[in-house]
Amino acid sequence: MNMALALAMSEAKILALVVAVLLVLAASVLAMAETSLTHLSRARARAIEEAGEKGARPLSQLLDRRETYLNPVLLAVLTFHLSAATIVAVVAHAEWGIRGVAIAFVLEVVVMFVVAEAAPKTWALQSPAKAAVLAAPLVRTLAGFPPLRWVTNALVVLARWFVPGQAMTKRPIVSEEELLAFAGVAAEADVINEDEQELIKSIIEFGDTLVREVMVPRPDIVSVSADFRVADVMEIFAMNGLSRIPACGHSLDEVVGVAYAKDLMRADLDHRGDEPVREVLRAAHFVPESKSVSSLLREMQAEQYHIAIVVDEFGVTAGIVTLEDLIEELVGEIVDEFDVEDPMLEPAGAGVVRVNARVSIDEVNELLGVDLPEGDWDTLGGLVLDYLGHIPTDGETVEVAGLTLRAEKVQGRRIGRVRIELSSPTDNSISSVEG
Repeated sequence: MNMALALAMSEAKILALVVAVLLVLAASVLAMAETSLTHLSRARARAIEEAGEKGARPLSQLLDRRETYLNPVLLAVLTFHLSAATIVAVVAHAEWGIRGVAIAFVLEVVVMFVVAEAAPKTWALQSPAKAAVLAAPLVRTLAGFPPLRWVTNALVVLARWFVPGQAMTKRPIVSEEELLAFAGVAAEADVINEDEQELIKSIIEFGDTLVREVMVPRPDIVSVSADFRVADVMEIFAMNGLSRIPACGHSLDEVVGVAYAKDLMRADLDHRGDEPVREVLRAAHFVPESKSVSSLLREMQAEQYHIAIVVDEFGVTAGIVTLEDLIEELVGEIVDEFDVEDPMLEPAGAGVVRVNARVSIDEVNELLGVDLPEGDWDTLGGLVLDYLGHIPTDGETVEVAGLTLRAEKVQGRRIGRVRIELSSPTDNSISSVEG
């Protein structure tokens, strides 16, 4: 009788250990599923589905409702881990007492980490697409099991009591820094090329750019009086190679409309060359200099206009901005055969660079690898003016961030160019300028 009882108890212990092993293996499969579905992007899932890979159809649905499907998986993994650990602890205590429990604890940590965590998750990180395709049917079945789904939902509701605000209900947010990092990783892996990486960067930064950072400043505006003859304004168009020019009343702060070259040519063909240009003007659009370029682009598309007058907080004309200026923020400088402009940056010897004073501080820092400070100014010329505290004379210098900035081509109250003397020039800085 005693022998039969001992044999039965021995068989029960063996069965318990077998169950513990199966629980550990099941936990490893679910750990692989969790990792693959967490690290696979929606775009990659759609690409796999469009490629017609077998078993890929559920992926997009899983990733669109990632939290709904992953919570049951996390609960199941936790349950399997604790169940396996409890079974092993009970068997070890029955056989060897407290010492056996201590030994079993160490073995459990090693086995759980290697078999149920490190191995499956490492493979899932190395092959997220393949692992996600394999795991998708299992995750859908598990999340669809009513008892598990009900318990998970109840526990999630309970967890919200311990989380302040509405953090549990908000969807995860991907920051701009993370998107830029993703683009960098994709470029290093040759998934995208450098031009595509720069375009992604420009698109992300586009939403943070203000109109005053891209506008043609007031001193550079080509304008005409609204009382000028149509024929005379046509000559101004031809001389400057422009297609649209603002027309003013007594001053540039009194813009009454915009003259279009095609309207003037049509008027001239109708023998109206002697009429004042105000007769053929189109309505001017005014925007604040603090408006974001992304919202202005949408506005220009919706209302179908190509040029806007930029005004400051006092209603004074600060500059003009065109649709081309906005597009250049995305794709870079657009130069046609009629554009004759000095280069924005050019090397001028070892460790010396000449920069157009209108270039932004961000662009100078990026191209030269320097760390010029940011402040109330947007451009390199504005930085020099602020540090000097007065209008510089031609050749006057100022020390900023260990660099010597020399004002050049000073005309009236404007700085045309700034000569930057790099304290420790590098080949990378100069080559980026030449590029």
